[in-house]
Amino acid sequence: MTLPVWLVAVLVLLAALAMVDRLLLPGARWFLRRRVNIVLDEIGKRLHLEIRPFTLTKRQVLIDRLMYDPKVLEAAGAQGRERGIPRDVVMAEVGRYAREIVPAFNAYAYFRMGYWLARRAARLLYRVRVGFTDEEGLSRVDPKSTVVFVMNHRSNMDYVLVAYLAATRTALSYAVGEWARIWPLQTLVRTMGAYFIRRDSKDPLYRLVLERYVAMATEGGVVQAIYPEGGLTKDGALRTPRLGLLDYMTRAFDPNGERDIVFIPVGINYDRTLEDRSQVLALDAEVPRRGAGFVAATTLKFLLRNVLLMLTGRWYRFGYACVNFGSPLSMRTYSREHGIDLRTLPREERFREVEKLASMLMSLLGKVIPVLPVSLVATALLRRTETRQSELELKAEVLRLIGELSDAGAHVYIPRADQDYAATVGLRMLTLRKLVSEEDGLYAPLREELPLLRYYANSIRHLFREEDAIR
Repeated sequence: MTLPVWLVAVLVLLAALAMVDRLLLPGARWFLRRRVNIVLDEIGKRLHLEIRPFTLTKRQVLIDRLMYDPKVLEAAGAQGRERGIPRDVVMAEVGRYAREIVPAFNAYAYFRMGYWLARRAARLLYRVRVGFTDEEGLSRVDPKSTVVFVMNHRSNMDYVLVAYLAATRTALSYAVGEWARIWPLQTLVRTMGAYFIRRDSKDPLYRLVLERYVAMATEGGVVQAIYPEGGLTKDGALRTPRLGLLDYMTRAFDPNGERDIVFIPVGINYDRTLEDRSQVLALDAEVPRRGAGFVAATTLKFLLRNVLLMLTGRWYRFGYACVNFGSPLSMRTYSREHGIDLRTLPREERFREVEKLASMLMSLLGKVIPVLPVSLVATALLRRTETRQSELELKAEVLRLIGELSDAGAHVYIPRADQDYAATVGLRMLTLRKLVSEEDGLYAPLREELPLLRYYANSIRHLFREEDAIR
């Protein structure tokens, strides 16, 4: 029997596809599952906070649970009747929201690829330090608790830095804004356990789907990391907290239940943030807003300039990046001390209580923000903007600030335990960045760079008494 060449080619292609489907794909899946299980067994022996079954549940199962949650189904039915559209159409919308929000955590990707990339990136750009950790308080946290790291948001490097430093303790699930929903970053972020949120969405159905996911993750004991400020600081100071995620986590909390919620304040600071100029410019309403092309070109120019400096041996790391882990706050203890049960409160009263909780968390967070060399020198310079100062005068002022902050209980990171060296490296960085001019051994801030100097001084402004803070 003679067969046409095209038919033979089709049969060979079908046979190859069958072989891939029946032999290669199952083998590849078995290999990947085996690698993941090896990683889980290995890290399970050293993690302080174990990875919960909820985190390891298949993504499609979580999506189905979210879509068919009783509250979501009820809201979908009500919205369908209100908008006069079939329920199936509304459920398709719910499905899109669920697939957008739910992460696809992969332990191998997180603890092998993600940790390696985070470690290399953080240590390439900064001298990374853990300044203070309340080890005693952290050791008392019930392993069954849902732990939530509450952090200030200074840079998009925060995700990388804290994930790297916390990897010896646990895997973190972040709430990530829409900036990360670009290919291929979206897939990578999702495998790291992050979930996407539309921070400014007014769609009640979307907000409910997000609320139910956060509630499910909290009830499942997932270790989470949130930024109460909701976005990057523009002026360097702490922002007013937003209540959405905190409300979602606590509104169904049972003070007498089996699982507590424990909030751990995490303070982050940098000698230099990658976004400092763009954030400061965003405060000026008169500056024209640039398009995506300009932003991409500026980013590429920045990268190329730093690569050139590396190749010529003239590149310095961006100073110190420091993280402090403060004392845990138990939601169970907080509820009992304040005599509240958020489940029983009307909406407005519940929000008032959540606002009080958020204010307390921001206060605890503010106290553990590290004081770094650049923020100290920037503060010293801004207190005498009209006068040129010698290096000795600046160092004397920095030493005075260190003493004042230390007496107030602030956590001052002193490189090499040498206060003189701390002032030297802070001044050197500001001089190299041309934020400070030097003439005949006398230093003064450049007038046009005062907003940027305030940005760095504002990171520790709240640690001073109000009458001593820089205006």
